[in-house]
Amino acid sequence: MAHPQTIGVVLAGGLATRMGGGDKSSIRIGGSTILERVIACLAPQCSRLIVNANGEAAHFSATGLAVVADSVPDRPGPLAGILAGLDWTARHAPEIAWVVSAPSDCPFLPHDLVARLHHARIEAGTPLACARSGGRRHPVVALWPVALREDLRNALVSEGVHKVEQWSTPYGVAFAEWPDTPIDPFFNVNTPEEAAEAVRMAAPHPGEL
Repeated sequence: MAHPQTIGVVLAGGLATRMGGGDKSSIRIGGSTILERVIACLAPQCSRLIVNANGEAAHFSATGLAVVADSVPDRPGPLAGILAGLDWTARHAPEIAWVVSAPSDCPFLPHDLVARLHHARIEAGTPLACARSGGRRHPVVALWPVALREDLRNALVSEGVHKVEQWSTPYGVAFAEWPDTPIDPFFNVNTPEEAAEAVRMAAPHPGEL
């Protein structure tokens, strides 16, 4: 399924408090770290990938990807990482009008993510699209037009809007649907227990998940 050129932003700017402050993206699932799995999934779907991270650029040097910090202070959440991706795209790839975001703690992302998000927003006639599985919305696994970056900056800086859905809903958001069985493609690892569960989920599917 063809789709417009899209920059991928791996959101790795969180504090991982439920992991005791550890690095979630370096947890190994099925022989690879979660970060390696996310990059391997998104790279073929995107024109380029970047990582959004704060104060940890050296940690991601092995990826060979540009590491972009939030431009909004005090780590206000994933919207700041999305804005960082939009700003980077406007500066470094001005010919590209779209950014897709995904967190660095989702080891089972789908290989048709970007194409289906584009298809959903085109079919719905909306500027934004996000993933949904089993009826559950995943607001940060989403497609963003670079044209809205100044609107987003104003919302973060002047209006104090930090919740993804609060900002995105008024513009119109289409949903791309996936089943959540046998494995939810947007299962994310926030706790040691979830990391162990991800390992169990991947074990019966070597080389597939």
